Amino acid sequence: MSRTTQDIGEAGHRGSEVRSDCWIRVEPGAGPGVKLTSRVEAFYGESIRALIEAGLTALEVPDAAVTIEDGGALPWVIAARLEAAVRAAGAGGPEPFLPERTVEPRRPERDRFRRSRLYLPGNTPKFMLNAALHAPDGIILDLEDSVAPGRKAEARYLVRNALRAHDFGACEVMVRINQSPLGLTDLDMIVPEGPELILIPKAEDAAGVREVAETAGILAVNANQPAPLLMPIIESARGAWFVYEIATAHEQVAALTIGLEDYTADLGVERTAGGRESFWARARLVNAARAAAVQAIDTVFSDVDDAEGLQASVAEARALGFEGKGCIHPRQIGIVHQTFAPGPEEIDKAVAIVQAWDVARERGEGVVALGSKMIDPPVVARAERIVKLARALDLIADAPRDGGLTADDGRESDTAHSREV
Repeated sequence: MSRTTQDIGEAGHRGSEVRSDCWIRVEPGAGPGVKLTSRVEAFYGESIRALIEAGLTALEVPDAAVTIEDGGALPWVIAARLEAAVRAAGAGGPEPFLPERTVEPRRPERDRFRRSRLYLPGNTPKFMLNAALHAPDGIILDLEDSVAPGRKAEARYLVRNALRAHDFGACEVMVRINQSPLGLTDLDMIVPEGPELILIPKAEDAAGVREVAETAGILAVNANQPAPLLMPIIESARGAWFVYEIATAHEQVAALTIGLEDYTADLGVERTAGGRESFWARARLVNAARAAAVQAIDTVFSDVDDAEGLQASVAEARALGFEGKGCIHPRQIGIVHQTFAPGPEEIDKAVAIVQAWDVARERGEGVVALGSKMIDPPVVARAERIVKLARALDLIADAPRDGGLTADDGRESDTAHSREV
C-alpha cells in the first residue's frame, strides 16, 4: 500500500544558502534510519544522529525514517525541527521533546526601559543567535505577521526551544503571539518556558486582553514560572477607541504599542511619512497609557535605509510622550537609543528638580519650588526617570542621589556615547 502525504511530516528550511537551520523529513513506520547531509558532518555527524534517535524515542516514533539536511543548526534548533516534523506527520506520543534548559527564566520587570524592541521572525533561528549583540532593550520572538500561515506550528516549537536554551543576554525576551484562538495555542507552549512579556496583536477590547492574561497566569502557575507581562498592540479603529479600557484590563499590562500599517488599513487610508492620519490614535494611546500608569511604545519605522527619517520619527515619538520604538533591523537600534537619550541640559534640569524635591522633603516642606516655578509630583516623576536613564547610560558624572549629580559637560562626548548605546 502506498504511503500518503499525511504520513510524512516536514519542518525547517533547506538549500545551499541556509545557515544555522536544518530541514527534517519524518516518515513514521518507514524506518528506523537517519539519512544525514551536513556541512559539519565530520565534526558533529555522530552527535546529530544521536540527538535524532533520542528525539524519536522520546516522541514514541522509534520506527520512523528521518532525512535531515543540516546547515549548521544548534541542537535546540534540530530538536524543534524534529518534533515539528513528527507532529506534522500526525505522529508522536503526548510528551514533548525538550532540549535541556540552559537559560533560567527571569522575573519580569514592569518599569524597565523599553526604548527599542527588535522583531525576530519566529521561524528563522539565524536571526536569534546574535540578536543580543546588537543590545536592544527587548527582543521579540514573533509568531504572528513575520511567520507564514503554513509555518505557524513549526515556529512555535522553535520559539519554545529558544526560550529554554538560547541566552539573549540582558535583553527583555518577548513573544508576539497570534490572534485568538490561535494565540491561546501559542500560550500553551510558550508561557511554561518563561517569556518576560507577551505582545497581544490587534487588541480591541478589555475582554480579549483579560482572556490572554488569565490563560497565561494559569499556565505560569502550573509551570511554576512567573506570569509574563503584557503589551497589547492597537491596530484598528476599534482598538484605538477602547485603548484606555485595554490598558486597564489587567494588572499584568505593562505597556501599550501601536501598529500603524494595520491601523491605517482599517481606516482605509494610506500611511504617510508625516503621519497626520494616525496622530489622533497615537496621541490617544499616549494619554491612555499615562492615565493607566503603563508605558507608551511607538510603532516601527519600516524603511531600514532611511536613517534620517528614522531619527526624525523617533524624535517626534519622544515629543508625543512615547518611551520606545519598534525596530525591524539591528541598524535601527543605535539611532533609536541615541534619539531617546536625554541631552545635557535636560539632564541638568532633571537633576535640579530631583535635588530640590529631596531637600524639600527632608525639611518637611509641602511646597517645592525651583527658581520661580512650582514643582509637583508628576514633574518629579518624569525628572526621576530621566535621571535613572542618564545613570544607566553613564551620562551623569556623579551617581549619588544626595548631591553632586551633573551631566557630562561636553555635548560632543555625550553624543558619541549615545551612539555607542
